[in-house]
Amino acid sequence: MVDAARARKIADRIQRIVAEMLDRRIKDPRLGFVTVTDARITADLRDATVYYTVFGTPEEKAASGAALESAKGVIRTEVGRQTGIRHTPSLTFVVDEVQENAQHIEELLLKARQSDAELAEKASGAQPAGEADPYRAPREDERDEDE
Repeated sequence: MVDAARARKIADRIQRIVAEMLDRRIKDPRLGFVTVTDARITADLRDATVYYTVFGTPEEKAASGAALESAKGVIRTEVGRQTGIRHTPSLTFVVDEVQENAQHIEELLLKARQSDAELAEKASGAQPAGEADPYRAPREDERDEDE
């Protein structure tokens, strides 16, 4: 097992290496606008997961995923050469769904704001069901009983 700080540094290094490889060396026409968002590595440094996003249609996203899978060997070789660790980790590419989740959250927040505005509009002309302020001043009948 490796220190967690060292594993994080290696994961960051793998993220940079993969991003540079996709930018400069991998010239697959199926590869769209890919952004490497994160990389994580197991504590034994055997398996690395690289998270990426693709801008485009679902077909373009699938084509980019296939291009990454086909270039996995070249990328892994370069990761091993540049990191210098004894066993080069196997790479797994996973689509990062942060953008879709953020968009879904924004839609939910918009719906909540709209329902809050509707509720505030309905409540603006509302009147209290009983007295306007029943707790601040004692009632007249209670004063008579105490005297």
